[in-house]
Amino acid sequence: MPPFEYDDDRGIVISLTVADLDTSIDWYGKALGWTLAYKLDEYGWCELETPNASIHVGLGQSEELKTDGAVPTWRVKDIDAARAHLEGIGTRFDGDTSEVPGMVRLATFFDPDGNPWMLAQVLPPA
Repeated sequence: MPPFEYDDDRGIVISLTVADLDTSIDWYGKALGWTLAYKLDEYGWCELETPNASIHVGLGQSEELKTDGAVPTWRVKDIDAARAHLEGIGTRFDGDTSEVPGMVRLATFFDPDGNPWMLAQVLPPA
């Protein structure tokens, strides 16, 4: 056990830097259906609600973007449909959808500021 207590009721926040808060809020709403939980204009910060109530995505506006690090991965039921939607609004992907036979299909995409995200479709057992 760690020497501290987690606040399980609050879930986690995945924090990203973005160039323009309003543009990013709009993109995440259109691309992924996430909604604005709250926005603090004076701090250039907001949090978005995702389909998983225990996961929020925090966006911090900054002139210096940092787009390296962990790649959050979202499980989807139909990766082809999800990819088609994202490509339909001009989302950039890192190559084709890949597959680990009998396990998972994966596709990495980027938000307008270059932050990486991944889609994963778990395949039924062979």
